[in-house]
Amino acid sequence: MHRPQRIILAITGATGMIYVSSLLRILEQAAVAVHAIISDAGETVLKIEAGIRPAELPGIENWFSQNDFTAPMASGSARYDAMVILPCTMGTLGAVAGGYCANLIHRAADVTLKERRPLILATRETPLNRTHLANMLKVHDAGGTIFPPTPSFYHRPGSIEEMALQYAARLCDMLNVDSDLLKRWGE
Repeated sequence: MHRPQRIILAITGATGMIYVSSLLRILEQAAVAVHAIISDAGETVLKIEAGIRPAELPGIENWFSQNDFTAPMASGSARYDAMVILPCTMGTLGAVAGGYCANLIHRAADVTLKERRPLILATRETPLNRTHLANMLKVHDAGGTIFPPTPSFYHRPGSIEEMALQYAARLCDMLNVDSDLLKRWGE
């Protein structure tokens, strides 16, 4: 029997909540099960940028507290296909790079790396300092993917929402989730 794809979505306190909504729209259409964690700062930024609470985000099957180390994603025996941290603060990047597990987001990322499953960090910060760059390289070397939410313009987006949706569709491509919303170069 085929098991539907299941991913972990961690939302931290960086700017970029528009990307979360776009990603969830595509994952919901693709029938991907999403288990989510949000940091306290993530909740605050979601309220500021989108005007909503976490429970109002669409397509999330289960929410887990950032302090719940008994959650399934805290163990390598749990069956998840990938993890996305969107948006990813530099503090979260630093914790993942250093193997520091102060909360469930950090622990789930650590487990994802040790189990050699895809881990994608949508890092949000500019300019980058040497520590940020070194931490990105550490995560890359450990098997993670650094995937900043950088918009593309070759598809000539007509709105901020279209730019966010294109990024989310590209992110889904990295997760091996098909979306007819992705506008590919040359197509």
